[in-house]
Amino acid sequence: MNPRRKQRLFAVSSIGVLLVASIGFMLYALQDSIDVFYTPTEIVEGKTKTGQKPVVGQRLRIGGLVVPGSVSRDEETLAVSFDLMDTGPKVTVQFNGSLPDLFREGQGIVATGILEKENLIVAHEVLAKHDEEYMPPELAEQLKGIKHVKPEEAGY
Repeated sequence: MNPRRKQRLFAVSSIGVLLVASIGFMLYALQDSIDVFYTPTEIVEGKTKTGQKPVVGQRLRIGGLVVPGSVSRDEETLAVSFDLMDTGPKVTVQFNGSLPDLFREGQGIVATGILEKENLIVAHEVLAKHDEEYMPPELAEQLKGIKHVKPEEAGY
């Protein structure tokens, strides 16, 4: 082999090895800050394709609907506990802090926290999801003849 080709081959292979090593180091460094998303059914029964269940102590993100009648608040602190569900089993979420304004029973939420028991998550962040089909009330009445009903009036 030509010496010039050997140098090129060495340079290209060195760059490849350095690139693979740097990606490996980045993934290793980010390992603790990656949150895997689960639904309540996946936490209890495992992911559908792999059957992988989260382990106790794992950081995760969970999304689902707040079960009506399951919200319980502590009178003296900001601690709140509620159940989440999708199409299957329920999972309990405990949170200590102020909840978002859009949080209510029957509403979709996403919580980030740590799995404490098989179906108990201690959350450090709760985000309320809103309807993707939002339209200002005035525009909705003009276009569709739909009257906007505030959550308080609807009984939420």
